[in-house]
Amino acid sequence: MPSIKNTTEAIEARVDSQLKADAESVFEQLGLNASDAISLFYRQVALRKDLPFEARVPNATTRKVLRDAEAGRGLVRHESVDAMFDDILGEGWRNKGPGRP
Repeated sequence: MPSIKNTTEAIEARVDSQLKADAESVFEQLGLNASDAISLFYRQVALRKDLPFEARVPNATTRKVLRDAEAGRGLVRHESVDAMFDDILGEGWRNKGPGRP
């Protein structure tokens, strides 16, 4: 009977240092290390023949809005959550809803 040989290969990836720290903190809580997490990701990709999450290419409008937000352009600041909803929904939104005229 032929033997099945398990082999492994190294993967090298460059990621933002804060992203790495944040992700590895989650892995630790799950009892995983980075190699385990990468292996799980690869297994899911191989099993699904696709990414294990929805991935979309943003359209031109979305890309522009994301660039503007990252640069701090066009952002609106509010004093409170209620003030934000007043701005978005109009004053009086608190009085509307189920069972309210």
